[in-house]
Amino acid sequence: MKALQLSVHTGDPTIGEATEEARAAPASRGASAQSPAPVPLTTMDVVSRIVKNYLLPNAMVVTFAVVVNLAVGGLGSAVPVLVKELMEQVFDAKNAEFLPLISMAIIGLQGMVALGTYGSNVAMSFLGQWMVADVQRSLFGKIVESDLAWVQKTHSGRFISTFMTDVIRLRDATSQSIINLTRHLAKLIGLIAVMFYLDWIMATIATVIIPVAALFLRNLGKRTRKATGLSLEETGSLSTLISETLHGVRVVKAYGQERNEIDRASVTIERVLGHMMESIRAKAMASPITEALTGFGIAGVLYYSGSQVISGAMTSGEFTGFFTALMLAYQPLKALANQQVVLQEGVAAAERVFPQLDVEAKIVDGTDSKELKVSDGAISLDRVSFHYDDGTKALDNVTIDVPAGQTVALVGPSGAGKSTILNLVPRFYDVSEGTVSIDGQDLKSVTLASLRNASALVTQEPFLFDDTIRANIAYGSPDASQEEIEAAAQNAAAHDFILQLTHGYDTHVGEAGLKLSGGQRQRIAIARAMLKNAPILLLDEATSALDTASELQVQKALQTLMQGRTTLVIAHRLSTIMHADNIYVIDHGRVIEQGRHADLIAEGGVYAELSRSQFDRKEEPTPALAGE
Repeated sequence: MKALQLSVHTGDPTIGEATEEARAAPASRGASAQSPAPVPLTTMDVVSRIVKNYLLPNAMVVTFAVVVNLAVGGLGSAVPVLVKELMEQVFDAKNAEFLPLISMAIIGLQGMVALGTYGSNVAMSFLGQWMVADVQRSLFGKIVESDLAWVQKTHSGRFISTFMTDVIRLRDATSQSIINLTRHLAKLIGLIAVMFYLDWIMATIATVIIPVAALFLRNLGKRTRKATGLSLEETGSLSTLISETLHGVRVVKAYGQERNEIDRASVTIERVLGHMMESIRAKAMASPITEALTGFGIAGVLYYSGSQVISGAMTSGEFTGFFTALMLAYQPLKALANQQVVLQEGVAAAERVFPQLDVEAKIVDGTDSKELKVSDGAISLDRVSFHYDDGTKALDNVTIDVPAGQTVALVGPSGAGKSTILNLVPRFYDVSEGTVSIDGQDLKSVTLASLRNASALVTQEPFLFDDTIRANIAYGSPDASQEEIEAAAQNAAAHDFILQLTHGYDTHVGEAGLKLSGGQRQRIAIARAMLKNAPILLLDEATSALDTASELQVQKALQTLMQGRTTLVIAHRLSTIMHADNIYVIDHGRVIEQGRHADLIAEGGVYAELSRSQFDRKEEPTPALAGE
């Protein structure tokens, strides 16, 4: 039975990787369950963090915008006073000399308001865009520098949604809040002050609606925050679904699942629409509530002022000035009425953005970490155990030695722990127990930069960036010359096919290198490893996905690459590691057999059974990864 499991091996899933069955399960496709749930934050938490991280670093811009907004608000509140003087001095007293003065004053006043509004809007736009750029830079840095386990357990669609949607909501909430709480608030306070100056009784009647409106709007803010949070989650799910469908479009078409995928997307889009409409409805209610309550205030003011004018206790100028102030107060009052809703939209976005910014990498340099000094490149795993975050053990008391300059192979069934062992060498993950060392130096005691500079990795499905072949080969050695790049390509058996391409080394490989064949991508990856010229080589199923012709070419390139290097290789086809210096058979996270190919065959154990099962199928041998 073990032999059968070994013979159908397709590759170790690493930490955070989903199995094929899990990826295909409907419940996990585009579902918010794939993403970490938003972390609840208070409004004050969000406001204080925005002030500290984004407003204080731009204190001069913020101060300018605030001062200008306060000035604009204050200047806007002077209009009713000018209207009052116009009515009393021109319409009532017939003083013609006041008409041009008041007209020019209004023109000058509105000109300053317009200029101040322009300056404020430009400053706020800069602040908002700077905030977006800073958050995006921080998020990208967090993704690149954080632990591989955290990155792999969060779907790429979730990150894209945060980059493109959540940060924009956060920006808009911040910009609108500053404008509302400076320009509109200052204008409203100034107009209320004018109303109390003109008639305190009418002002009281007009403003009594404000606390009543605040009670309604607070509830709307809570509804908006919940609906916005759900809509952002579903938007992330939609990004996930789109990303998966684009990457798996060949499988979708091959299995005739176009309609099924369209239905999946439609369901998610409907959920996004539903939550967004709930948020829109809650937000849209703010203005009608304000308008309805304002109607009571206006009616009360008109009734009272009308009786005062009839009795002669109020002049027409006072009434006109007051009513002008009341009407001008409507727009800033409506803006402030929306403030709670606007703020809660930002809080909902912050609950998704800030937790990602706060993730702390666990695999980092220690305070006393030193540079790794590679003399021979010998690798040692001493009684190593490793378990997942949920406590599931992946490796159990594993001891493996890879002597300097030798090739050691790992074989075993899918999920046995081979890739986990390999990933411990560059510290993609840290051991739970035991030690991993290079030339006697515990990897936890050396810097990550020096450790990863000492090794080169070639995987089963090499990743190429959507750039030129030249840039991909030189990715780990950006200062390499063209001669060095071409030499690496020649050693990797890639130079000839590169020259046959239309643009040679300047050919763009497309997304993930899809413009090239699997063998071509693999040879470019090998050239990249050769150019790095690291003393330690890590090969993870480097040829198992290739056809026979491509594998022969890649194997020859690998033989050149492995010369003089310490090599740890995960193998599927035993024919490729028959001449390895040592072979470890891994099963259920343990070493169950160890030795050279001939010795393991002679033992008649699991390896021998695996060998018989492969060669009984008359699998054609390919060049070995190491010479005898």
